Amino acid sequence: MKVGVTLGDPAGIGPEIVAKSLKTFQGKQLVIIGNRENFLEVCSMLNSDRRNLIESQTFVDIPGEKVEFGRVQRASGKIALKSIEKSIELAEAGEIDALATAPINKEAILEAGSKYIDHTAMLAGLTNSGNISTVFEAHRLRIMFMTKHISLVEACRHVTKRGVYNAIVEADRCLNLLGVKGDRIAVAALNPHAGEAGLFGREEIEGISPAVEAAKSAFNVSGPYPADSIFHRAALGEFDIVISLYHDQGHIAAKMLDFDRTVSLNIGLPFLRTSVDHGTAFDVAGRGVANETSMVEAIEKAFAYGTAYKKRYERTVEGQTSRQKRHKN
Repeated sequence: MKVGVTLGDPAGIGPEIVAKSLKTFQGKQLVIIGNRENFLEVCSMLNSDRRNLIESQTFVDIPGEKVEFGRVQRASGKIALKSIEKSIELAEAGEIDALATAPINKEAILEAGSKYIDHTAMLAGLTNSGNISTVFEAHRLRIMFMTKHISLVEACRHVTKRGVYNAIVEADRCLNLLGVKGDRIAVAALNPHAGEAGLFGREEIEGISPAVEAAKSAFNVSGPYPADSIFHRAALGEFDIVISLYHDQGHIAAKMLDFDRTVSLNIGLPFLRTSVDHGTAFDVAGRGVANETSMVEAIEKAFAYGTAYKKRYERTVEGQTSRQKRHKN
């Protein structure tokens, strides 16, 4: 199995954390995608000869201008953008089986001409994928986000019976594609104490609970549970996945459990994409002090889930195609 690893924004800590991760994956096949000159510069900065480790892996060079560490630049955004495009090309050609990505900077890729605001949107758009879900893993805690990069006010508008029901369907799909043996889905509440029977809000009564009840005949789902306890319960193994209704609800839970070992997974692409769950850290870029733990975890998740994910995804697509043909006939 081969895992592609993009170096992210070369002005950030991406190249550093990938360089520090290489020793962990000796004997495994990586395809590193990014600017080689920048990467070798980072390796030299680390006062460690990683050239042999680099040479033992496939390196796909993305040419570009020299960049300055620690600031937003069009040149670094362009390298990051081309690295992602190349990774998709490799995945579609079957030259990599899964993808682990180092962080990019949204402002930099937009300056470089990206039509997409982030990694997930770009990967979905460039692969013509439909519904893409984001799942976090931190130890035994697994979280799927019903909404993500929208305002909190807008996220609350999505808390309807249909919205929550669709999220339950998607959570089950995520578990299936990842090959998780369990199917226990929990839905987090929106309001304090799950609304306290309407005293603190009616979203649980009018949207969340009806969705859960409607889904129980097809899925092993329960809730809504107060958000101040459900993530802790899932981390102890009581549930296989928790549906977070908005961005910070799930992010805070995972990162408080273990910031360095929280990994993001995109479900719904033709290949599994894993990622660190932190940014480019421009404030420490170029200093050699970045923690590579999350990058190591992301690559390990890609190896752990990648092959099975790809097979299940292909079977799902084949099944959908067969159903469409039968419907036309």
